[in-house]
Amino acid sequence: MTGLDFTGLTAGPAQVWGGVRLVPLVREEPMPGLRLHREVYGRFGEVLVSPRTSYVSYIPHGLVADWSGEQSAAYGTQLDTVRPVAMAVDRHHRMLKRRPSKKNGKNGKAGQPGGAVTRCRFLPSHLAMEGYLALHFGGPTIAWKQWSDDAVRQGLSPRSEAAFLGLDVPGLADALRVFEIHPGQCGVMVYVADALAAAFVVPHPDDYRALHPTLLQDMYGELIYQYAYFGGSVTDFDARLGDGRHIRTLADLRAAARRREREWRESHDTIMARELLGKSYAFERVYRMASFDMYRFLPPFRIGSDGQHIGELITDHKGRTAYLKTFRLTSAQTRRGYLLNTLADNGWHPRRAADRLGTTPEEIRRRIRAAGFGSRLR
Repeated sequence: MTGLDFTGLTAGPAQVWGGVRLVPLVREEPMPGLRLHREVYGRFGEVLVSPRTSYVSYIPHGLVADWSGEQSAAYGTQLDTVRPVAMAVDRHHRMLKRRPSKKNGKNGKAGQPGGAVTRCRFLPSHLAMEGYLALHFGGPTIAWKQWSDDAVRQGLSPRSEAAFLGLDVPGLADALRVFEIHPGQCGVMVYVADALAAAFVVPHPDDYRALHPTLLQDMYGELIYQYAYFGGSVTDFDARLGDGRHIRTLADLRAAARRREREWRESHDTIMARELLGKSYAFERVYRMASFDMYRFLPPFRIGSDGQHIGELITDHKGRTAYLKTFRLTSAQTRRGYLLNTLADNGWHPRRAADRLGTTPEEIRRRIRAAGFGSRLR
């Protein structure tokens, strides 16, 4: 698998509120065999990644993937804009953790009769961000003299990245509040100043209706915040059917409207969503749940390219997207990924990396310091 597959998802007419454009994604039939539920935290969280490594972040909620086939309602249906004054710290074990099925209770264990695990909890967006933060962070395996002993022994950790809460993105809360949810809608693509901020897809329309408010509590990059704050309003979608000379009956009107809808979908997929759907990604499978697979993915980190996204994905046995959540990287984050890829591809040798980039080892060291990794250099 190299790209994202939106088979079965159809883009509906966009809705605009100021500088925010929301494009609904509709399924003719729900994706069978998988449901998503929400667990509310609403506070800072510390995740024990390994016995000696922790990941600390704002974690407003987790998602529980359930492939047991049982019908159940997802938690939460209200837009909550109340900010707590103080936040406690929740401690979680791992980004993704198996859960016993509801039917088998807390003592159900995989491999025992009647106790197969059919649910798992994961932290949306953080699974993908963990993959980005860990990118080549094992550091060099060869002790080049340009690198410190700490970098060779311990890698480049710790590392941090900043993001904005959806509530802080101007106009997003109002856009989601007035957004008309379509019948069969299982996802949405969020544009700010017509820059793709995020894509969100779930397997069932009921899941989307319950999880729609969580878009306010997701992470968004600094560029999206700036676009929303400084950008102006975007143009609305107008369905123009020509001069009307060829429309004489209701059937003609219906055919013209459907033709215009088809033209909108094609233009959206080939122009607006090109930066997400037209790229190849590096996928890492992190979990298998019956006939579904969960992945996180990273972009190619091309300098000068249009928006690049990290994300997490659940696909069925045919490769179709059941769940998707993406995060748009800033240009600085893309440059850091490109620099780390270049260093890793050249054995972390500054001169080899400099030759690859057509520059000097001194310039490579300057870029490393500018990317925030200078503390690991001598």
